[in-house]
Amino acid sequence: MKLIKIKELLNCKVYFEPEEVSSEEFLNACGSDLMSDVLAFVKEKVILLTGLVNPQVIRTAEMMDIKAVIIVRGKQPSEEMLKLAKEKCIALLGTDYPMFQACGILYESGLGKERCC
Repeated sequence: MKLIKIKELLNCKVYFEPEEVSSEEFLNACGSDLMSDVLAFVKEKVILLTGLVNPQVIRTAEMMDIKAVIIVRGKQPSEEMLKLAKEKCIALLGTDYPMFQACGILYESGLGKERCC
């Protein structure tokens, strides 16, 4: 699923979106507030959904080659988080949906149905 479709489905606010990530094809989503779980379980071509708004999220995304992060529950990224996302060319978006609902919307729309973790 392309990022443009994900943004549309979750009515995302875009904080930062590198041009090269716009055309990225995502196969799965990972919803977690525990970055240790992200490190342990994430597969390739994943979009990360989280309620955390600190730079550690971006550092974890970089380590796991995650190209896009969506902040849930209407939270705003910290300035440091946004700055790091720009430095690392990781898309940073936000949605008002809670994590459970956001993940459900993406799954019902086909994300992850063909390649479950």
